Amino acid sequence: MAAGPGELPFWRRKSLNEMTRHEWESLCDGCGKCCLHKLEDADTGEISPTNVACRLLDLGTCRCQDYAHRKSLVPDCLRLTPLRVRTLPWLPPSCAYRLLAEGKDLHWWHPLVSGDPETVHQAGISVRGRAVSETKVDDLEDYIVDWLD
Repeated sequence: MAAGPGELPFWRRKSLNEMTRHEWESLCDGCGKCCLHKLEDADTGEISPTNVACRLLDLGTCRCQDYAHRKSLVPDCLRLTPLRVRTLPWLPPSCAYRLLAEGKDLHWWHPLVSGDPETVHQAGISVRGRAVSETKVDDLEDYIVDWLD
């Protein structure tokens, strides 16, 4: 999947719509931020992120523990699509899908750039060490955070 000498990597040559499923899935940097619960104010529409993770998120790896079955296990889990990444206001600015949809490039710590899935954690981008499982939480409002941007 790596680009040959002098060839641009796929995320620079293809639009989100042109990517293969494997290419699309490889854009996920493993930060885990999209798996955190968000609260929306019914009156203003303002979204407040929390550090409370979906029960399927492995808090060490920041990856879904049952990605293939996540929609049946967590019905409100959203499947990202090229259209959705352009319209979801809660995707973090560091999200590869959002960056590419906005015509920007991937950050140095993205595993496709660095070649190492740990750089997203080493750079402090992921939720590793900062999230709690929803199975341990009673009131989401007690877990609103401001570090997701």
